[in-house]
Amino acid sequence: QVQLVESGGGLVQPGGSLRLSCAASGRVFSINAMGWYRQAPGKQRELVAAITRDGTTNYADSVKGRFTVSRDNAVNTVYLQMNGLKPEDTAVYYCNALRSGRSYWGKGTLVTVSS
Repeated sequence: QVQLVESGGGLVQPGGSLRLSCAASGRVFSINAMGWYRQAPGKQRELVAAITRDGTTNYADSVKGRFTVSRDNAVNTVYLQMNGLKPEDTAVYYCNALRSGRSYWGKGTLVTVSS
């Protein structure tokens, strides 16, 4: 089993920045990709950004140039630096990890972008 705990969400004004963190514990060896998804009210969960163990990244078109995903394998933590936040970025952000063909999820952290 892999446990994921997110932190760093909150309320921010449009144009502001937040940094999300996700710490993995448990059977963290052989975790391959880690990443972030989000789900806004009334919408489906969508991929925001992902990063493989060797550092290859993938971003949703809507966040390219504004968000940066990074990973510290030494402490089994993935980060999401979010700059230039927009009201449409408001959502619950979920951490995800893939290990041995199985997907693990955190409980989510709420990001609200509003003036």
